[in-house]
Amino acid sequence: MLKLIYTENSFYLERLAQSLEEWVTTRTLVSLRAGASFYIEPSTASFLLPADLPHLRQLEVFVRQDKTDAIALSICDAEYVEVSLQGTWLTSDPEDEEGIFVTAMNYAVEFFLYQLWQEANHRASVPKD
Repeated sequence: MLKLIYTENSFYLERLAQSLEEWVTTRTLVSLRAGASFYIEPSTASFLLPADLPHLRQLEVFVRQDKTDAIALSICDAEYVEVSLQGTWLTSDPEDEEGIFVTAMNYAVEFFLYQLWQEANHRASVPKD
């Protein structure tokens, strides 16, 4: 399962071994016990990856082999590829843009997507000469 945490200025991607259903159930129980309300709905999330990342072509192969509509890749321009995911959105305020998006896909797709996201973040944090 992939979990995207959207904050005011960015987002963070995590890969979890827990199933989507288990995670949502646990999150619901924690909110109920804490007396906190939250909203949950089917949704779509998108983010960009650099088009020149190593192994991006391998991800494209796995996405084509995946028979679900959980992920789609689209070329934005010469520099970026847009990743669109189908999943579930959880937030404390339905009008807020901060929250958590979760989705479950084929293991290989999740693995490569997570690795590519990490590589893109590493590149962004390394100063250019």
